[in-house]
Amino acid sequence: MSNTPTGVTGAPGAASGETPAAAPDDQDLGAAGSQLSTAPVETLTGVPALGVVGWARWFWRQLTSMRVALLLLLLLALGAIPGSLIPQTGTDATKVAAFEKDHPTLAPIYDRLGLFHVYSSVWFSAIYILLFVSLIGCIVPRTWQFVGQLRSRPPGAPRRLTRLPAYTTWRTEAEPEQVREAALALLKKRRFRAHVAGDAVAAEKGYLREVGNLAFHIALIVMLVAFAWGQLFKMEGNKLVVEGDGFSNTLTQYDDIKSGTLFSTDDLAPFSFTLNDFQGTYEVSGPNKGTPRTYQAALTYSEGAYGKDRKTVVKVNHPLEIGDSKVYLTAHGYAPVVTVRDGKGDVVYSDAVPLLPLDSNVTSSGVIKVYDGYRNAKGVSEQLAFQAFLLPTYAKGNEVSSVFPALINPVLNLEPYHGDLGVNSGIPQSVYQLDKAHMKGFKDAKGLQMRENLEPGETMTLPGGAGSITYEGTKEWANFQITQQPGSGWALGGAITAIFGLAASLFIQRRRVWVRAVKGADGVTVVEMAGLGRSESAKVPEELGDLAGILYDQAPGAPDPDDDSADSSKSPDPQVVPAEGAEKK
Repeated sequence: MSNTPTGVTGAPGAASGETPAAAPDDQDLGAAGSQLSTAPVETLTGVPALGVVGWARWFWRQLTSMRVALLLLLLLALGAIPGSLIPQTGTDATKVAAFEKDHPTLAPIYDRLGLFHVYSSVWFSAIYILLFVSLIGCIVPRTWQFVGQLRSRPPGAPRRLTRLPAYTTWRTEAEPEQVREAALALLKKRRFRAHVAGDAVAAEKGYLREVGNLAFHIALIVMLVAFAWGQLFKMEGNKLVVEGDGFSNTLTQYDDIKSGTLFSTDDLAPFSFTLNDFQGTYEVSGPNKGTPRTYQAALTYSEGAYGKDRKTVVKVNHPLEIGDSKVYLTAHGYAPVVTVRDGKGDVVYSDAVPLLPLDSNVTSSGVIKVYDGYRNAKGVSEQLAFQAFLLPTYAKGNEVSSVFPALINPVLNLEPYHGDLGVNSGIPQSVYQLDKAHMKGFKDAKGLQMRENLEPGETMTLPGGAGSITYEGTKEWANFQITQQPGSGWALGGAITAIFGLAASLFIQRRRVWVRAVKGADGVTVVEMAGLGRSESAKVPEELGDLAGILYDQAPGAPDPDDDSADSSKSPDPQVVPAEGAEKK
């Protein structure tokens, strides 16, 4: 038999369609290459039939096509861009308010387009839901199709193996049955699914490609579900805790809290903890002087109402995990301990007051407010307030800021005021800011606003027998972010599965091999081997050549009728020949 193939193949599994006479061979070749993929065959669809059912069927086919799924995935990625660049109300309402103030013309347009709340906007939710439906519509039929392929056997060999992109042939004196048995054993040893179909052995390999492809798309669905579930039932709150104080996971304990639409207070995990000690270390020299080296908080926590106390250390990016909740360490600062006395020397206030950092050296500011119990020198009930600035490391000549973030030489700067703080007006106010509308400052001997720097242990005496304030020392505080977002584990698992599935679909090739052995006209067995893959690749010809070389050793070539040599052992090894019109490998 001649090694020169006849016919033309434009692509694996596709018929050339040269003339009507070639149609049977084309159909035969198409059957051999069928079901190498679970991708649905996309056909050009014209105008759907009239009626609601026709239009619904046409819309469903378009929505569940892979082309539309990829388009929706691209739109979802593009839609997330403004959510990253434009401040969001759910993340930082203060920045949104500042943006609206700075851009009075652009802000209303953004608001109407939902760009200040992208992830809960109608258009983003529509893309999200359509992508979810599209992926399900793609995956379900492809999964059932692939299951059917796994249960079936590889298709039989085409009548004309020469039309396949990888092909080789030789003559041997071995019997056809012996050749087919040897080929079947060889292919099974190479982990092909193989069986004898008529006068040929049909084998297939590379099913993990489709498994990876389906796993990738199923993982996308899992990630979408996990993301939606997490957004609906998520909770995120912050709590500032001073050393020695504690926190209980109840709604009233949070400084601020944000939650998903379906979250309820019953979903809060029951636990509590106490901040025993906070430690922060910093670089003391070099270009990175003042840069934090370690932040860690020593906690004692318990689960449930009667849980056993346990000790742990929470560090940055190393949260405490309790059930579905995670406790992150997000910030730290200082809380000077002060004692306020009235004119009679009675203590009216004594506590640690957290101050907020203003710079990298933890120069901090805040307000010490005395709401109840204070009476001035005339016995009239008033309220006191002290505008406070703490410099953890004070240096003479630098009166306005600290020169290092650690507590090396702390100084507390105080400005005293008296009057009405406005807390009974019903208008909420920040504990870190002072409303001076109904407050009067204490004056010094020169008639200026009274201001003093206090070191630990020192006291500021208010004029006119109005009382005093003593700076007792400094504690540290830590801010904790408590999050509860179900579905994060599923999202992580889906992401990992998607990566491995995509790698399998890209690097594994699904291919088929046929080995035909029949008696020739002269009684000598003719062996034909051919391979077919999903796409043009050098792997199929190379693998076929390797298999043909091994099978040739078991069924060595016979001399051609016109060969004068009597030694058949000198017959050349078979070579894989590409089909006409196909690129030679």
